[in-house]
Amino acid sequence: MRQGGAGAGQHTKMCNQIAIATNMIGVCEAMAYAKRAGLDPFKVLESIAKGAAGSWSLSNLAPRMLSGDFAPGFYVKHFIKDMKIALEEAERMNLPLPGLALAKQLYEELAQAGEENSGTQALYKRYVKA
Repeated sequence: MRQGGAGAGQHTKMCNQIAIATNMIGVCEAMAYAKRAGLDPFKVLESIAKGAAGSWSLSNLAPRMLSGDFAPGFYVKHFIKDMKIALEEAERMNLPLPGLALAKQLYEELAQAGEENSGTQALYKRYVKA
């Protein structure tokens, strides 16, 4: 879908990455919470995926993270690059994005731990090790 003039497509991609970044934190935290609470995370996933919490990441990446599948669909290192671009553009617009800044920090820590070539769902590892 055409978004507008020159640069509109790139800005639309940044909107997508911003939404995914903070959504991935929620997905990972929800699944880690379910596990720590002694629930079956797969049952919790089935219960919440079709409700207000539903998202592509929840339906597609949560089952993979719960199964220990961290193969990339989208690499952590590329996600960090996109988040950096989005934060730089937001700064130029004088728009604070604290959620995105937190997500970038968490993913940078993940990359520093050797997960830069893993899929974005590898963020879950941060929570299950805690």
